[in-house]
Amino acid sequence: MAADILTLTVSYGSAKLSVPVPGREADGAEPGLAELAAALERLTGVPVASQRIIHRGRTLKEMEQSLSSLGIKQGSKLMMIGKRNSPEEEAELKKLKDIEKTVEQTAKKLENVDGELTGLKNGFLPKDLQAQAMSKLDQRVKAVAEQFMKLLELMDAMSLPENFNDCRMKKKGLVKMVQSCLAQCDRIEAGISDHLAKIQSKNLALAD
Repeated sequence: MAADILTLTVSYGSAKLSVPVPGREADGAEPGLAELAAALERLTGVPVASQRIIHRGRTLKEMEQSLSSLGIKQGSKLMMIGKRNSPEEEAELKKLKDIEKTVEQTAKKLENVDGELTGLKNGFLPKDLQAQAMSKLDQRVKAVAEQFMKLLELMDAMSLPENFNDCRMKKKGLVKMVQSCLAQCDRIEAGISDHLAKIQSKNLALAD
């Protein structure tokens, strides 16, 4: 069951906003500052990274903390300062969000390959079929790595002005994520190569 919705009053410029903040998870966990920031972004268009949320004269920065631990409860009054992005920056941000979706989808493919590799190593397939299955996994990893490289090239081709702070932060985070996934591709390829070598070694021993 989801946590009860917390309704807060947030002053933004001359407006007073009634901000409903949903619970963090379906397990009833308390809503946190991150959920409030996300709700404010939806209502005002001010990106989370550009927001300055103030409660009782103190700027809140602890995104992982629950609102109750920060002294915020039903009906609490807060203030937010921050600027919306320009239409030009929003357009670039949308491109990056589309790339982010593709990165996440490609990462899931990589997780599937990793899971299948673990299954093969644990002997979930007859030994005489393992070499062929490993070769297919190797092809899939190489295809995923190629997709990640294309995404890096796509981001590298984006020319972002210095003042597009949200875009630059988003791009930096995505590049780091893709590089991490590429490192995982290398580890999986090494694991496949190692397992294939063991299979070939056993086959040669049996032939002798």
